[in-house]
Amino acid sequence: MGPRSEWTRNRSQVLLLWARTQQAGQLNRITVLLADDHPGVPHLIESMLEPAFEIIGSVSNGQSLIDMAMKLKPDVVVTDISMPILNGIEAAVQLKKSGCASKIVFLSIHSDPDFVRACLSTGALGYVIKPRMTTELVHAIQEALAGRIFISPSLSQRN
Repeated sequence: MGPRSEWTRNRSQVLLLWARTQQAGQLNRITVLLADDHPGVPHLIESMLEPAFEIIGSVSNGQSLIDMAMKLKPDVVVTDISMPILNGIEAAVQLKKSGCASKIVFLSIHSDPDFVRACLSTGALGYVIKPRMTTELVHAIQEALAGRIFISPSLSQRN
């Protein structure tokens, strides 16, 4: 299956999830806060996740992630690891210590198992590598919302 067909399949899953949410009469969509310092990445993620999820903000450093998450109280935080001021792992630790109830899903270029373990040790429930985000991010968010851990399958086979 090529990248184009994977994108189409993923988009179809998002639309199906959105339709089910509408049918159930749920007026409040799942809220997501994005944290990534790479130009264009938050916009790409937002275009993938809407209309099934409501993107309530986007930040580019770990300190802003903490500030916005505590203020907006999103259902899910999707964060990169490598960011200025505080990295995503440090921000996740501080969020959990502060009592933040948001589910955390890491979206990273790092495929080293040590990064995966470090992220999950913060209480995060998801770890998706960026090259697989179009096919795995929605599923990772769904799993996190259900309280289950999701790791990109290509990584979980190495751990």
